[in-house]
Amino acid sequence: QVQLVESGGGLVQAGGSLRLSCAASGRTPGRTFSNYVMAWFRQAPGKEREFVACISWNTGSTNYADSAKGRFTISRDNVKNTVYLQMNSLKPEETAVYYCAASLRWVITTAPEGYDYWGQGTQVTVSS
Repeated sequence: QVQLVESGGGLVQAGGSLRLSCAASGRTPGRTFSNYVMAWFRQAPGKEREFVACISWNTGSTNYADSAKGRFTISRDNVKNTVYLQMNSLKPEETAVYYCAASLRWVITTAPEGYDYWGQGTQVTVSS
């Protein structure tokens, strides 16, 4: 089993920045953190969970939602078993619970169904 714990959420003014972290522990047979595709999703009240960004397990390739391109950066540290999401120029409509997710599949995907493990989430509130 893999456990994911997010941190770094909080209250920020519009235009501000936050850096989210997601620490992974545990493992699946034959696999380690460096083998997982990692992603960030978010869910606002009354809305479906939506993809934000993901990063591949080997090449460092990334994929972003259109809304995140140019403002958010996903990165990973395979020594620390941690994935990060740097968020700049935040907007009030981005207020949501942000979730970290890990996929055992070998290719990056933006679909929530493609992820096998989820964290509990961290609240991000952007005030106007």
